[in-house]
Amino acid sequence: MTLPAAVALALCLAVSYAAAADTPAVKPPPDLSKGEALFNSRCAACHGIGAKGTPVGPPFLDKIYEPNHHADSAFYRAPEMGVRAHHWTFGDMPKIPGINRDDLTQIIAYIRWLQKQAGIF
Repeated sequence: MTLPAAVALALCLAVSYAAAADTPAVKPPPDLSKGEALFNSRCAACHGIGAKGTPVGPPFLDKIYEPNHHADSAFYRAPEMGVRAHHWTFGDMPKIPGINRDDLTQIIAYIRWLQKQAGIF
């Protein structure tokens, strides 16, 4: 194998590994596809694809967000009203304009599925 071919192969493997690390191991069931799409369009910019967090927003795959500590009502309230930072140093979460209860119900179901997959509860 030539050096350029070896370098190209190494780069391809590195890119494939990085892409796989950001992809959930299991696709959500079809009934959660709307929640996944809504999460990706409305929440992932701050909370990351797969709810893994970003430099500007916390991950929802942390024990702090399990249902006995953050009930579904907290997940409704945060985007509807905004919330002051209280567990993390990311700053306050602003109110999300234009989000409705039906969309939030779908998003919360998707988040809870991700948490179950991660062994949070």
